[in-house]
Amino acid sequence: MEKKYNPEIIEKKWQEHWANENVFKVELDTSKEKYYLLEMFPYPSGRIHMGHVRNYCIGDVVARYKMMNGFNVLHPMGWDAFGMPAENAAIKNKSHPATWTINNINEMRRQLKRMGLSYDWDREIATCHPDYYKWEQWLFIRMLEKGLVYRKKSVVNYCRPCATVLANEQVEAGCCWRCGKPVIQREQDGWFFKITQYADELLDWCDRLPGWPERVLTMQRNWIGRSEGARILFGLEGSKESIEVFTTRPDTVYGATFMSLAPEHPLCLSLSKGTPQENAVQEFVNRCLTQDWQSRVGEDAEKEGVFTGAYCVNPVTSRRMPIYCANFVLYEYGTGAVMAVPAHDQRDFEFARKYGLDIIVVVQPPDCILDPKTMTEAYVDQGTLINSGEFNGIDNVSGKKAISEKLKSMNLGGPTINYRLRDWGISRQRYWGAPIPIIHCPQCGPIPVPDSDLPVELPTNIDFPESGRSPLPDLDWWVNVHCPKCGFDARRETDTMDTFVESSWYFDRYTCPRYDKGLLDPEQDIYWSPVDQYIGGIEHAILHLLYSRFFTKALRDLGIKKESEPFKNLLTQGMVIKDGAKMSKSKGNVVDPESLIDKYGADTVRLFCLFAAPPERDLEWTSEGVDGAHRFLNRIWGLVLQHKGLTTPEKIVYQSNFARSIRRVTHKTIKKVTEDISNRFRFNTAIAAIMEMSNELAKFSVEDVSLDNDLRAAMKEAVDSLVILMSPFVPHISEELWEALGNENGLTRRGWPVYDPELIAEDTLTIVAQVNGKKRAEISVPALATEDEIKQATMAEANVQRFLEGRVIRKMVVVPGKLVNIVVS
Repeated sequence: MEKKYNPEIIEKKWQEHWANENVFKVELDTSKEKYYLLEMFPYPSGRIHMGHVRNYCIGDVVARYKMMNGFNVLHPMGWDAFGMPAENAAIKNKSHPATWTINNINEMRRQLKRMGLSYDWDREIATCHPDYYKWEQWLFIRMLEKGLVYRKKSVVNYCRPCATVLANEQVEAGCCWRCGKPVIQREQDGWFFKITQYADELLDWCDRLPGWPERVLTMQRNWIGRSEGARILFGLEGSKESIEVFTTRPDTVYGATFMSLAPEHPLCLSLSKGTPQENAVQEFVNRCLTQDWQSRVGEDAEKEGVFTGAYCVNPVTSRRMPIYCANFVLYEYGTGAVMAVPAHDQRDFEFARKYGLDIIVVVQPPDCILDPKTMTEAYVDQGTLINSGEFNGIDNVSGKKAISEKLKSMNLGGPTINYRLRDWGISRQRYWGAPIPIIHCPQCGPIPVPDSDLPVELPTNIDFPESGRSPLPDLDWWVNVHCPKCGFDARRETDTMDTFVESSWYFDRYTCPRYDKGLLDPEQDIYWSPVDQYIGGIEHAILHLLYSRFFTKALRDLGIKKESEPFKNLLTQGMVIKDGAKMSKSKGNVVDPESLIDKYGADTVRLFCLFAAPPERDLEWTSEGVDGAHRFLNRIWGLVLQHKGLTTPEKIVYQSNFARSIRRVTHKTIKKVTEDISNRFRFNTAIAAIMEMSNELAKFSVEDVSLDNDLRAAMKEAVDSLVILMSPFVPHISEELWEALGNENGLTRRGWPVYDPELIAEDTLTIVAQVNGKKRAEISVPALATEDEIKQATMAEANVQRFLEGRVIRKMVVVPGKLVNIVVS
């Protein structure tokens, strides 16, 4: 053992050992309890950042801990390799997305291996590989056959700079989640996954995931957005057609005075066609479609609209209602049409005031009488129905059901349930993605590619245009094919799949990454699924996690999987913060992990990331913290170097007070670290306990230990335990120290230490606490506690405090070892 801690030599040595010995390679073993630990796989951007390091170190601690506790641990790594950034980088660097991606994967793999992470690299996958997306295409076809995939013309979110369609979840504050530019809406054909078919089940299972953070579950519930209400049909004047609306306030239908349509609604243009309003409506729609969502629907956004020139009829009042195109109505919510009740909806109220439209009160509050002429805002609370025909006088809550049932009896609507969740549009007009396995035939329509012709490989031996436009539609040799059904000339689908499709099932493929007889090996999937612990950022709370849940349920219904949910437990780690902001290139506050590894070693970087904050909290980056972590490892190196020659005496009785003290510290630390890892993921407090233990051991010199057999045995146990407890956090130095202590087998295969409850038991007494002679509580105090300490413990007891509230303490009587009586008046 070298006198000086040299992480560069040590870390290279143990990384090679782990690789050569296949220490982390795992196979199905039914004799062992499995544990599937997974961190969200990265996009191969080319360099790992501190967010990666923190995420993967958190997972590595758990994986190593479980291995040492005898679990058969699956801990894989791969690459979310398709996507727009590769195209953008290829344009910038005059390269090809495939070349750029593969080079980045190679570089990031090298960097991750330097961190000493316990991955089974034999299971590595890259979603851009045909062997991976072949099964994705196969699954697309099975879902199409099941009715879970369909094609339709729809208004979609479109990002002009990226030249692609975005799912609703990929639009953030009206902007593209990738490039940050405003999103517009336009109509075009595309493929959709029918995720809405699982809306109820996705919602119900939110209550059956106790291992998930409530914050994430709340975000998913809100996104699914289940609303109870009514559908109501408003007949178009001069037509047999109707406008259907969904409302959560059917109790206010008698107060509906106009209709509002979303600018994307087809009726806006069709109703105004041939009327004096045609040009005004066309201009208004065009303007709205170029605006981002936030400027249209935000609370502070101005409510704007234009009359279409058409009218509809209120089904319960027969009132003639003008139809407006309004910027604040969302096409994807409900039906894209809203019955406007300005007296009881604030947006409708502002709109009505602006355009001089009628306001009719139909819900009267209990404490005043509303006058439409003097109202300054909409009344949205409960009250009594008025101006509502036969329903006058009943409370509006009861009125919701009663009016809904009347509409049902009139065949003009009725009770229904609506969801905010919309089907998932997956068509992308990009090159770097998995081709959609469809052939368009003029005779037969869209036909799936035969299974025998899968995968439909993305052509890579082409020049990628600097414009960024997908080259696929222009590749005649690739696009032009024969229809597999009729044999006539046809064309391939040139859209590629949304990259969230790849990440919605990759965790399943890790169980059998080289399996070539199907999407999943049933035996492997049954053994390994579900993921026991999933780790990733809160930013994926809706998109990735919701899609993964949907895919798992679809795979179950296709008979491919048994499980209904993909992830048993979920941990969302916090961000890495520097100078008060999240680390990012744009803010100029990025710290390169590899430069830190070069200077301090991977174990120091790991230790800092794990010690500076609990996993779910943001981590504040400080160079002082890194220096402190490095100093601690050097102290541990010196401590073990000092005591590495310890041997266990043949006869041990542990009569020495010092020996018993060390053993108590050792076993208390084992208990603390074990519970902090297994129960709470409180790695920072586990490391703090290890530091405290090392400080206690440092108080004993080699001379002290050599003179006392009991002390020597206790110190030997303590030093061994200290190194073992450190190993999930800082594995390289721990392996080196373990070897220096004379052990032949590595720590990964060494069992986790177990504490002795008798050794950590404190000598305590139970004291009865009385107030005016009546027992109010029992308290535990150390056997050697002073009278003042006993009094303080008694006064701190919650139930005692309750009986002292507002009373004057006259005296306290302590009967040693038995009771405390507080006399009050």
